[in-house]
Amino acid sequence: MAVAKKKKGAKSFFDELFRFDFYKRNQGRMTRQLTALGAGLLVLFGVSTLVTGPLRMADKPVQLGIPAAIVAVFGWLIFRAVNYPRFADFLISVQAEMDKVTWPSKAEVYRATIVTLVVMFFLGFLLAVYDWFWQWFFKLVGFLL
Repeated sequence: MAVAKKKKGAKSFFDELFRFDFYKRNQGRMTRQLTALGAGLLVLFGVSTLVTGPLRMADKPVQLGIPAAIVAVFGWLIFRAVNYPRFADFLISVQAEMDKVTWPSKAEVYRATIVTLVVMFFLGFLLAVYDWFWQWFFKLVGFLL
C-alpha cells in the first residue's frame, strides 16, 4: 500500500487549525473573502433551520447556546480554511485566472440575450408545430384515438 508523501514543510489542516495568522494576506483577497462569505451563509442557513426546527421547543439557553457554538466553531474553521496554504494558493490562482478573463460589454450581453431568446422561442414554436402535425397524422391513420 503506497503512502502519499508529504511535501517538506507542508502542514496538515489540523496543524494549521490553531494558528492565528493570515496566509499571504493581500493575495486573492476578494476570492477568499467571497468564499468565506458563501461558506458562512451556508452555516447561518443551517443554524436557522436548526433553530426553527429541532431546537424550537428547547429552553432559551439551549436555543441560543448551541447555534452560537456552531457559528463560532464553523466561523473559525472557515477562517482557517481560507488561510490554509494549499487552499489559499488555489483561491489565489483562481483570482489570478479570473483577472485574465475578458468580460463582455453590456451591449454584447444584451445582443446575446436577444439572440438566445429569439432562438428559444423559434425552436419552441417549431417543436409545437411538429407535435401538432404528428398528432394530426397519427389520428388520421388511426394510430391515436
